[in-house]
Amino acid sequence: MTGIEWTEVTWNPVTGCDRISAGCDNCYALVMAKRLKAMGSAKYQADGDPRTSGPGFAVTMHPAALDIPRKWRTARLVFVNSMSDLFHAKVSEDFVRSVFQVMADTPQHTYQVLTKRPMRARRLAERGLVFPPNVWLGTSVENSATTHRIDELVKVPAAVRFLSCEPLLGPIDLDRFLLPESCPDGCACRYPDDAVAFDCPCTGACVGWSPNPAIGWVIVGGESGPNARPMHPDWVRDLRDECTAAGVPFFFKQWGGRTPKSAGRELDGRIWNQMPKAGATWTAA
Repeated sequence: MTGIEWTEVTWNPVTGCDRISAGCDNCYALVMAKRLKAMGSAKYQADGDPRTSGPGFAVTMHPAALDIPRKWRTARLVFVNSMSDLFHAKVSEDFVRSVFQVMADTPQHTYQVLTKRPMRARRLAERGLVFPPNVWLGTSVENSATTHRIDELVKVPAAVRFLSCEPLLGPIDLDRFLLPESCPDGCACRYPDDAVAFDCPCTGACVGWSPNPAIGWVIVGGESGPNARPMHPDWVRDLRDECTAAGVPFFFKQWGGRTPKSAGRELDGRIWNQMPKAGATWTAA
């Protein structure tokens, strides 16, 4: 089991990573890897580059861990590589394909793959990597400077594409990713029935128009730990409101802070635990 609110278990056929953006500055996995190395854990004995990684956190593939999901007797919601990034350049293409084969062979489980490197995921998909229907693909987006990752994510044919806006370090506008840019008629309308509201001179194609979001789920959370950077409540509210308007599930994980449990998870008096529906599929904008 795991303490991560939006999943049930973690599976780490790969460990280790390298920091590439501001959201990585206080990486929990890097701190944990150092601790696990000191405890003698066999998976965390290789050290990464001290400029971007750290003790016990070198990118390492673990073939012996591949078959773990095959041994689970009951269906599970699985966070893949909570201690790494499956699409890191140092993870071989063959090994990525081996992980995907295990996921395809165990359709009873639902797999959540989260990456800061969606460009590689897109390129592998173009090279024939098949995303099974039980695999969700997400990318981390911490501020407006990292929304370019979403542009790559929406090009990947995953059954559910999701965002982890954690740690949320600044405002993010997801509007253009949650609904298409314009109606099928090519007019200026942005949402269904805008033609009625704004008297748009189109043929009426946007009346009753029901687009599918390019993003199927949004997770938001503040940074935790002794060096936690503050998160403005309005950044969270804006994302919630955009998701609500687009009908996209919204999950608020935590306010964060040095002791995140004390701050809780309530947003405007409510716990937001929305998840994608089973079997949901989403199309690119």
